[in-house]
This record gives sequence, structure tokens and C-alpha cells, in this order.
Amino acid sequence: MSEGEKNRLIAWNREMTAAHERLRRALRLVRDSLAGDGEDPASARADLLLYCKGFCAALSRHHVSEDVALFPELSARHPELRPTIGKLEQDHGMIASLLGRLERVLASDAPVSEVALHLDGISAIMESHFRYEERQLLGILSALESDADPHDYFGPL
Repeated sequence: MSEGEKNRLIAWNREMTAAHERLRRALRLVRDSLAGDGEDPASARADLLLYCKGFCAALSRHHVSEDVALFPELSARHPELRPTIGKLEQDHGMIASLLGRLERVLASDAPVSEVALHLDGISAIMESHFRYEERQLLGILSALESDADPHDYFGPL
């Protein structure tokens, strides 16, 4: 086994933190688009919709990938993680609900202040979820040997 192959086998913890960081950056772009920076309001609204839709899709795909690929793999290899994984899956459901509410608010042409409130809620829950997930799983992931594609476990981020 080459050094590159060996590094690939132990990089799952870095893959998770990189995915989380990309999602944090995407959320910052959404927040930045709220301001509009002097753009005409219609253009600022179009940017907000674009960034929100992209962020919502990316976060959803990330969680679905964990639920259907990563978590079953970890549950099979580490049965002691099942309660933790259950909590993480519960978080995924809550975040999906919040994302659905955000999309409904965006479709309603609500004021930017209302969109900001929804983003605040998503941001708080997402950050809490990421920190918990990283505390619970990074050690296990650092030793995980798997031939899976990172997109299988963390979505196309």
C-alpha cells in the first residue's frame, strides 16, 4: 500500500471537518447576501434566493449522505455509537424541518428581516450539531478504513 493510499484510509476525520467548513462558508455567503450591498432590491433578492437554495440543497445532501452511508457503516463497526448516531439523525430531521421553513419563507416574499431570523435559527442548530458530531465522531473517523468515495459519506461538497 502506497503512502497516498494509507493517508486516504485515515482521512475521514478531515473529510468531515472540511465538509462542515464548506457548509459554514456557504451560510456566510447567504448571510452576506442579506445586506445586498447597495444593489437594486430585486437583484439582492435574486442573490439571496440563489445562495439560500444552494446552501439548503448542500446541507440536506450532506445529512442524507451521512444518514444512508456513513452512519450505517459506523453503527455496524461501532455498536456503542448507536445512541449518538440516533441523536445525530434526530438533529438532521430538525434541521431539515428548519430548512423547509426557510424555503417557505423565501417563497412567500417575506421581508429580509424574517429570512434573517430563520437563518439565525438554522445557524445555531447547525453549529451545535456540527460541534457535537465532531466531538463524538472525529476520533472514530480518524481510524476508519473504508474504500468509499467521500461524497458517499458527506455529500458532494
